[in-house]
Amino acid sequence: MIDRRRLLATGLALATPSATPLTALSAEAWREDARILRRAYETLHPGLYRYSTPDQMHRRFERLEAELAAAQDQAGAFLALTRLTASVRCGHSFPNPLNQPDATAAALFGARDRLPFTFRWIDGEMVITGSADARLTRGTRVLSVDGVPAGDILGRLTPLARADGGNDAKRVANMELTGHDRLAAFDIYRPLLWRCGPTAVLRLAQPGAPPRRVEVDCLAEGEPRGGAPDDHPFRFEIRAGVGILTMTTWAFYEGRFDWQGFIAEAMDRLVEERARGLVIDIRENEGGQDCGDLVLARLIAGDLAKPAYDRFTRYRTAPADLKPYLSTWDRSFLNWGADATGPDARGLYRMTRFDDGPDGDVIRPTGRRFAGPLAVLISATNSSATFQFALTVRASGRGVLVGQTTGGNLRGINGGAFFFLKLPGSGLEADLPLIATLPRTPQPDAGLAPDIAVPRSAVAIARGEDPEMAAALAWIRSSPAS
Repeated sequence: MIDRRRLLATGLALATPSATPLTALSAEAWREDARILRRAYETLHPGLYRYSTPDQMHRRFERLEAELAAAQDQAGAFLALTRLTASVRCGHSFPNPLNQPDATAAALFGARDRLPFTFRWIDGEMVITGSADARLTRGTRVLSVDGVPAGDILGRLTPLARADGGNDAKRVANMELTGHDRLAAFDIYRPLLWRCGPTAVLRLAQPGAPPRRVEVDCLAEGEPRGGAPDDHPFRFEIRAGVGILTMTTWAFYEGRFDWQGFIAEAMDRLVEERARGLVIDIRENEGGQDCGDLVLARLIAGDLAKPAYDRFTRYRTAPADLKPYLSTWDRSFLNWGADATGPDARGLYRMTRFDDGPDGDVIRPTGRRFAGPLAVLISATNSSATFQFALTVRASGRGVLVGQTTGGNLRGINGGAFFFLKLPGSGLEADLPLIATLPRTPQPDAGLAPDIAVPRSAVAIARGEDPEMAAALAWIRSSPAS
């Protein structure tokens, strides 16, 4: 998720009106917030009508206006806004929890109501992957939480999840707890739908034992769940002659981590130690910057053209009446100028600013090349830069994709540049992506399927096994030596 506060610490913050506390808003003030959101999305969002007709979106905006005008509390308003943005079916359009006013965040997300374990959804079941509580062992299925069946929880949460098009696997993945996100969607929305904390009653099922009930203490934001992975964004090791590069995020817009240096050092080690192959693990990585391009630049012998996708925007110049409500990190996003040509029949402008030559984006080889076989571990989490990286690996033929179908969508995704839309009455914020990356030929409404499919299983989690990594290592060891 893009954190507006950190981005704008070194970027541009346009003037925004001060927000009135949510509880003091009149029905007309709520309606005005809904109208501003509608105008901004209709004027600026490049993917608003990719999966919905204008008439469908019209009805949804009308419903949002009515729901906000009737809102009784902060939770209801935030949920109504989330339902609207989720209906756009864009993985980058949502009221970002990281970007809400401090008072709103404290009211909505500040309670001691977080479950004390990490988990995955496997075939509709909540399966524990880690916890500091010895009673909550890996592979245990959680049948219900506070009397609500796990399947019902998932069914209520997924319509609120951000994902591209019909990629429901991404919606499910968005509602898992992996330990990587400071404000995970599950932690945000479950307490808004059900009264939660400071304890929770779980009904558990463990292999070979009858179901049992366990009461656990809930956690506050920032408290460790236990069993969560190392929070360092990159890790590298050479295991039995095979390099393993794990990257859990590429969001380094303002960070101090020298990710370029880390990648260069890892690739140099692969060459110097004559590694048998390389596994890149991006299963927990939604995206960020195009860090994967730097890895590919060390794996190729000649120029590599990325897949043929073009960029589009819905506007050339942001309307003056919306500017007071928009903030971003680059003032040029307000006026694309000659970089946006059109509009075409869809009302979109072709974006040329980020093109790299007449044939599109090109990755050029650099440094000492590692020529060994490559396997990339993927999952439904990959929906932004990591989705695009997987596309490039597939198109290049340089390696194989192992795991589950990605998030994102072959019909294109939105991102690249953003406005952070602050609604003047409530102060609520909604992320608004500005650039659509679209294919030149018709594509299915789906993520990218792996070359080697490896389903997740509760049994493997209970045993501490990693079948995706095992499949990748087996493929590398069976591949001809470079």
